[in-house]
Amino acid sequence: MLTHFKINSPKHPIWLSVAEAAKLGGVTDKTIRRAFKADAGLKFKVIKNRYQIELSSLVLYLHRNTKLRNKLMKHGLGQYW
Repeated sequence: MLTHFKINSPKHPIWLSVAEAAKLGGVTDKTIRRAFKADAGLKFKVIKNRYQIELSSLVLYLHRNTKLRNKLMKHGLGQYW
């Protein structure tokens, strides 16, 4: 779905906590943490033992899998579009 877009790195990316990322995606915290272990391409940094996830990489990750894309659209941020 997002394969035809050119991916640019933003100058000032938005960083989200694991809980915020899960709420925006309509998934659980466990799903986001599993993505770290599976090396799913999420861009993140660790500050004071807390993960901070880049918003653009989260959206790309959620669009790669049909099940996660549907959850994003039904329970996450996409329900408001």
